[in-house]
Amino acid sequence: MPDCPLKHVAFIMDGNGRWAKKRRLPRELGHKAGADAFERIVNYCYDIGVGAVTVYAFSTENWKRPKREVDALFMLFTEFIDHYVEKLKHRSVRLIFIGDREPFSESFRKRIENVEKKTENNDKMILYLGVNYGGRDDICHAVNSLIAEGKTNITEEDISNRIYTSLSPDPDLIVRTGGEYRISNFLIWQSAYSELYITDTLWPDMKESDVDLAIQEFMKRERRFGGL
Repeated sequence: MPDCPLKHVAFIMDGNGRWAKKRRLPRELGHKAGADAFERIVNYCYDIGVGAVTVYAFSTENWKRPKREVDALFMLFTEFIDHYVEKLKHRSVRLIFIGDREPFSESFRKRIENVEKKTENNDKMILYLGVNYGGRDDICHAVNSLIAEGKTNITEEDISNRIYTSLSPDPDLIVRTGGEYRISNFLIWQSAYSELYITDTLWPDMKESDVDLAIQEFMKRERRFGGL
């Protein structure tokens, strides 16, 4: 699908645990398969010309999961940073981590800062990776930063300029895998007029053809943005 008309696509990557359970595997292996799918789908979005991709990798609520699973997820994030950054530079992809970094270890925060610095001049695509991300927290973070600057009459434009994904237009399309019909505290501000596409496909099973189906469905919809 060349010349993709979408400027920004976001993914709620759901179903890693169910994928593993169906195969009687540990949940950690489901997340590993999900990481492989992540790289496959992001690369395809790049190939078809999407300008920005946001993925929901770890929510503010995911800390409630068993420590073993959380540790495995952060190990995957670390491996991703260490091996994927050169690929990002080669393809001129800018990586930005979105979410509250305060709970992270100092070493993990430094990794994040280093990879963002190394890719900050890349201009073919922006990849937003949501780690300890929550949509409500995103709005609170934006408002508090504006208050700290002395703003007293905060506008919608002000908030849009302070949210974590402010360098890109709001998502045209949000794809949720795994068949759940909810937004789960993801891009609450940004998704006001995003089209939603729900698929029963579990995230590790996502293929390039599934992205094509989502875009084809998007193209059938009439977007009026509140008008006639």
